[in-house]
Amino acid sequence: MVKELLSTREIARFLDINEKMVYSLISEKGLPATKITGKWLFPKHLAEQWIENNTINYPEPSAHLPPCHGLLIICGSNDPLLDRSISLFNRLYSNHAAVFGNMGSMGGLRALRQNLCHMASSHLLQENEKEYNFDYAARELDKSPAVVNFCRREQGFLLQKGNPKQIQGAADLARPGIKIINRPPGTGTRLLFDRELAKAGIAGEKIKGYEKEVGGHLDAGLEIHRKNVDAAPGIRSVAGLLDLDFIPLRWERYDLLITRERFFDQGVQIFIGMLHEKIFSDTARDLQGYDLSFSGKMVYPQE
Repeated sequence: MVKELLSTREIARFLDINEKMVYSLISEKGLPATKITGKWLFPKHLAEQWIENNTINYPEPSAHLPPCHGLLIICGSNDPLLDRSISLFNRLYSNHAAVFGNMGSMGGLRALRQNLCHMASSHLLQENEKEYNFDYAARELDKSPAVVNFCRREQGFLLQKGNPKQIQGAADLARPGIKIINRPPGTGTRLLFDRELAKAGIAGEKIKGYEKEVGGHLDAGLEIHRKNVDAAPGIRSVAGLLDLDFIPLRWERYDLLITRERFFDQGVQIFIGMLHEKIFSDTARDLQGYDLSFSGKMVYPQE
């Protein structure tokens, strides 16, 4: 399906600004744009998402999420180890139940802001490419949340076993005959992927399959395992689970963000405490691409 593309004049009218301001928004605020035949074009659906991501004044919710009396709600970025940990929590603590909503990292922060969850899982890489989540949380939330590390994990590209297309990095994905599957905007994996493409000087629209998205890491891996596509951005643990090849990009911090009002809720504290236990590390023993040395510890911005 072809997405609607707006010209510079049309995007200026859409945003109710003059055309000169459009160019400033591209360079300074990250307004989604692509250059085709020398002219800027703006995918309308990405412009709408950009507006939502940069909205800071939200109405107060009409009702606040109650304390975690038995039901622990986690929303945000999905992860195989998090799935296992939720199952472990439900098995160990029969008086509690944890549930997960797969919304991507930005979706998790919005759910936290809207009092829809007790914890948000997120791995949003900041502009300095050193820190994670703090700047995004500051923009999305009225008050700084508590940030607890869940794990560190390895991000990169998932490839078919044996790498038959000889893909070596982001630049190769634009070659003829290569097809990918993508992750949705608002996910930390998509953010990292788009950043790598920008470094390689490649417009996403030049890559076959760039516009086709799946909601989870395993979903992307299965598309490659079935040989429907050649590559996808994803994490090493999925490559290990599905016996795929993997090109590493970076180790990232995958955190749990919790509002201060909910931090001392019993279910939240039990879940965080579980991350310090041997039974949690045993859960990850057969998974590749995880570092649990900082799991369960509070995270603070670097000076």
